[in-house]
Amino acid sequence: MNESRRNFLIKSGCALTMTALATQMRHFGLMSAMAQKVDEETKDSAVPSDYRALVCIFLAGGNDSNNTVIPNHNDASISNYTAYFNARNTQGLAIAQASLLPITVPRMSNLTYGLHPSFGTITGGLNAGIHPLWADGKMAIVTNVGTLVAPMTKQQYQNNSVQKPFQLFSHSDQVSQFQGGRSDTQTFTGWGGRISDLRTAPDNPNDLIPMITSIAGSQLFTAGQTTLPLAIANAGTSLTNVLAPSGFNGTATANARLASFNALRGMDLSSDVVKAASGITDQAMAANAALQTFQEVTATFPTTSIGLQLKQIARLIKKRADLGVNRQIFFAQIGGFDTHNLQVNNQATLLGQLSQAMRAFYDEMVAQGISDKVTQFTMSDFSRTFNPASSGANVGSDHAWAGYHFVVGGGVTASDFYGINTTNGTPFPSLVFNGPDDADSGTGARGRWIPTTSIEQYAATLSRWYGLPDADLPTVFPKIANFTNTNLGFMQPPAP
Repeated sequence: MNESRRNFLIKSGCALTMTALATQMRHFGLMSAMAQKVDEETKDSAVPSDYRALVCIFLAGGNDSNNTVIPNHNDASISNYTAYFNARNTQGLAIAQASLLPITVPRMSNLTYGLHPSFGTITGGLNAGIHPLWADGKMAIVTNVGTLVAPMTKQQYQNNSVQKPFQLFSHSDQVSQFQGGRSDTQTFTGWGGRISDLRTAPDNPNDLIPMITSIAGSQLFTAGQTTLPLAIANAGTSLTNVLAPSGFNGTATANARLASFNALRGMDLSSDVVKAASGITDQAMAANAALQTFQEVTATFPTTSIGLQLKQIARLIKKRADLGVNRQIFFAQIGGFDTHNLQVNNQATLLGQLSQAMRAFYDEMVAQGISDKVTQFTMSDFSRTFNPASSGANVGSDHAWAGYHFVVGGGVTASDFYGINTTNGTPFPSLVFNGPDDADSGTGARGRWIPTTSIEQYAATLSRWYGLPDADLPTVFPKIANFTNTNLGFMQPPAP
């Protein structure tokens, strides 16, 4: 039976794994035809012109920052290891001081802090994780970061005099606020996607693939108004196959079907919708052709999920010249951080996987000669309560608020703590139940630290380094005007 032209196009389109270029239907239709044009004369002179890439690694479920970065000193003037130990040890959640991986922090009067021991674990002959990068000046920690509509004190939180983040402490809502870059309302685009909306035309005018790519499926972070995010499989799939059309196996019948499909895509282009659909497929097929040859990465990556995701990103970066991209944004994800129980072993495993993968990726960027041009950074739903949940082998922690995030790459200014100061005059909160940095009060206080640094400030610092002009910050971060400091200083400024 002869198929109608419409049905043929539908079936052929469904057979193409390259339709990952349009991972979300709201980006389809008129988006390409109506994509905004960028006036080259408005480009900020401070915007870097060299290759840059941002790699977002999302710790899904809410990583417990309190067991990720820990005071490793007993200075009485500021929260110390004793305060940490006393709050967490009885229920079995404290990490032994002797096992912490020490880091000296200039902003904290050169006091010693400690990373979770998994950041230095050596497994399977791989490297020693990211802990050594602190001494090399290639890793920064941004502390007390969280969702905010505007700066907020404990008193303002409790008397509701400042708007709180939408659906605070909810997984899905806090994830969307970190990825969406605003906390006052629900949003349907992400800050990575909005950067791509603005910067694709001036920065990647001859690109064969979109500016933004997810190795973790469809994500809000990658969604824009005009952006077509790419979503591909991890390194378990070769680059030669991530966009390859399926159902075309080289037989005479398959070749005839492909020829017909190519011919049909050149018809009815007066329709904006048809033209947009044809343009997407044209771009995918050109990218697929470019990916049929690639040079494998040289660093040894772990075979974990996050390791394979970062390896695939490294492959794409190594192919950047052939793909015609000068700016790239990537999204990867590691899940399992919702540790209401069994936290000790589960978090240790996850942080070890994260550390090994991030270090392998950094080493690969060094091998490619662009370690200062590519920056990895972490985000998560929220941190977790300082007060443990349950006890013994089953011990865990519950949903909280502000947490600490890692930034790794040669573009980091220096290894230090960054962020807006808390009530104690440093960016590291006071680890005191019902204290001035705890959103909770009374005898039931559990230690939910109120953020002093917003996701907007954290992301704006990264975005500026990436190449987003200051004039475009309000477009990408609609509430950025609520925050005075939009450059936290952890990234080196563009060379003059």
